[in-house]
Amino acid sequence: MIEKVNLAQKFDLFDEYWSPHIAGELNDSYVKLAKLKGEFVWHQHDNEDELFLVVKGHLTIRLRDRDIELDPGEFVIVPRGVEHLPVAAEDAHVLLLEPKSTLNTGNVQSERTVTDLKRV
Repeated sequence: MIEKVNLAQKFDLFDEYWSPHIAGELNDSYVKLAKLKGEFVWHQHDNEDELFLVVKGHLTIRLRDRDIELDPGEFVIVPRGVEHLPVAAEDAHVLLLEPKSTLNTGNVQSERTVTDLKRV
């Protein structure tokens, strides 16, 4: 079945921070939505690239050698194996496009690791 997706409506369906929700599937990837606030954990994904698209707010992707600042309508692809730290000083809404095998905390297990993704 083909359906359009309204991002604002989907983001209204959950309040948790740092807990990605599945909004769609594309080949072997999930389209995930997440609300971010504060600092995440330094991590990397050994086998997957990760796309961060800011829908609302501002997101900083910290790398070991520099920061990448993202505003609404901007995205960055973090290549596999690159250590990064997402930071949102205020509420940010982010669309993630990544393989279904991608764990949100990559190579790190923490209280923010989400293994059972909910759908919106």
